[in-house]
Amino acid sequence: MSKLNLDQNLIDSSRNAAKSIAENVQNFIDDHTTISTERTVARLLGVDDVDEIDKPLPNVLIDNIIEGGGLEQGAAYWIGNAIVQTGGTPQRIAEKISKGEIDITHLSAAKEEKIQDTIFEMAEETVDKIKQNRNKRSQLIETLGEGKKPYIYVIVATGNIYEDIVQAQAAARQGADIIAVIRTTGQSLLDYVPYGATTEGFGGTYATQENFRLMRRALDEVGEEIGRYIRLCNYCSGLCMPEIAAMGALERLDMMLNDALYGILFRDINMQRTLVDQYFSRVINGYAGIIINTGEDNYLTTDDAVEAAHTVLASQFINEQFALKAGIPEEQMGLGHAFEMDPSLENGFLYELAQAQMAREIFPNAPLKYMPPTKYMTGNIFMGHIQDALFNMVSIMTGQGIQLLGMLTEAIHTPHLHDRYLSIENAQYIFNNARNLGDEIRFKEGGIIQNRAALVLENAEKLLNQIAREGLFPTIEQGKFGGVKRSRTGGKGLDGVVKKAEGYFNPFIQLMVGGGR
Repeated sequence: MSKLNLDQNLIDSSRNAAKSIAENVQNFIDDHTTISTERTVARLLGVDDVDEIDKPLPNVLIDNIIEGGGLEQGAAYWIGNAIVQTGGTPQRIAEKISKGEIDITHLSAAKEEKIQDTIFEMAEETVDKIKQNRNKRSQLIETLGEGKKPYIYVIVATGNIYEDIVQAQAAARQGADIIAVIRTTGQSLLDYVPYGATTEGFGGTYATQENFRLMRRALDEVGEEIGRYIRLCNYCSGLCMPEIAAMGALERLDMMLNDALYGILFRDINMQRTLVDQYFSRVINGYAGIIINTGEDNYLTTDDAVEAAHTVLASQFINEQFALKAGIPEEQMGLGHAFEMDPSLENGFLYELAQAQMAREIFPNAPLKYMPPTKYMTGNIFMGHIQDALFNMVSIMTGQGIQLLGMLTEAIHTPHLHDRYLSIENAQYIFNNARNLGDEIRFKEGGIIQNRAALVLENAEKLLNQIAREGLFPTIEQGKFGGVKRSRTGGKGLDGVVKKAEGYFNPFIQLMVGGGR
């Protein structure tokens, strides 16, 4: 039942405009590929490890294709042809390339039908493994059970995967439902994925497949111990967005931060590159049953939460449509928003409540990822704890799905174990004591909360229809999101974008969202 009396015509208009925006961008996506998308195809076909100078073999293989002028044809074509001509596995072919024994684009060409048959057979094996991981997650949740929503989401960020494991297991025992391993500073700007277990990250830990495997095993162990499935979250954003999504699918991650707009605005990654990469990464996440988290909350760190609230809603509408294009159901859309208004603002709590309730009513099946106050946190830990308590209260009143807990020491340092414990205790107390408070409340007709939600929706609808007329790329160039302007041809990674040649194919997109060959 709606508590806000939102105008359904405005919601429908907003959703239709967002659909038009997504379709327009999808036309561009369908015509292009990137080096990271093709490295992902290589990884999913079994290419792994590094060469003698620690260069990842997926990079070695794709760089060889680029040198031969063949990227437009796609990695699947060249790898398939090499398998037919040499009888080697994709891994063995990559190793031979690294030693200078093969130049993949100079082998004689086999028949395309034979190449595709060979590749699809291998791709089907990988897709089946990902499906088995998804089934195993479902079985474990059914067997062990899980926490009630909002899921309690906390971070670990030591830089050392083995230290992260100790902290993650401690947090699970304290009541956390989701452990997010924060990625080391700057990894989103690396155009390769580091290899192996790592112990020297700064402000976080490197996202590697081995680190994923180690943390997944550790959380499964503690989940068995405490009788509750613990979800694992990491980041598949940045220049290697689809590669990290593939690694997450292979190692049974449950949640991944995944938003091209975040990379464009806050990491200055080229918009053409990252929107193509986002599509393939979301195809993989959708098929793997991974919940994506989008980054709308970040807009409010660079823009005003009162004045720019409509840009958050507009972006949620757009992200919903991009996710649907990639085959992600609503139940896997952790659309982002945040509790970021100035605490000195009169009735700010009511505005926050209006924003959260509006997101809940407009996206009823999405889990919604709610982010804590950070912009106005200070060294006053007692005030910070109260801000986090109000944030937790809004969440339970409006039925949020994923609650990234704030820390009372947010503005001082990476949280200590006891800081995390106090945050979990705060959330558990409020979630338990106010579990059904939202069911008992109706908002005043024409009051502050209803009027605020109506205004934000009206402004979002206007913005979305403007974007639909002008296009998403020009809108980003104008700085309409987060107050940050980016150029269509600027940023990092544009040189890794190419137009697909006739005959290009990506077996994994066809198998995961196309229904087969």
